[in-house]
Parts: sequence; structure tokens; C-alpha cells
Amino acid sequence: MKLVNIGFGNLVSANRLVAIVSPESAPIKRIIQDAKERGVLIDATHGRRTRAVVITDSGHIILTYLQSETLANRITNDEASLEDEVNEVE
Repeated sequence: MKLVNIGFGNLVSANRLVAIVSPESAPIKRIIQDAKERGVLIDATHGRRTRAVVITDSGHIILTYLQSETLANRITNDEASLEDEVNEVE
């Protein structure tokens, strides 16, 4: 299982991510409000401004202060480093 740091030491399984989106649009704001009402919202911002919304395959919505691009880079860099490790062993 590969974990991705979403800030402040909080980790999410990369295999469970469906989307990383900006919180600015009205549909995403409705998704956040609906998740709050259903009890599946996870606020990992530690009081900071929400810059990205992570949607998981279980229907949980995670708020983070990191930007979408930062999270995407962390996921792709982890994959690249794993490939490098495999190539070094071979």
C-alpha cells in the first residue's frame, strides 16, 4: 500500500484516490457540504485555507491545505522513485 502525505503528517492511501480537485467551484462546494452532512468529510487543513479536495473511492472527502499540483507531484514522484529502486535492484 502506497501512502501520500497530504500535509501535517496526514497520509492517504494513493490506491484509494479518485480525484484531486480545486475547492473553488460551486459543484465541489456542494460536494463538501453534502459530505459534512453525511459525516464523511475529513478536514486535514489544521485551520488553514483549503486548497485541494481529495475524493476517495469510499466516498470520503478530504480537505487539505496543499495545492492539487503538489499532491499530484507527490504521487508521481513516489511512483518514479519506486521504479528507480526496482531498476537499481535489477
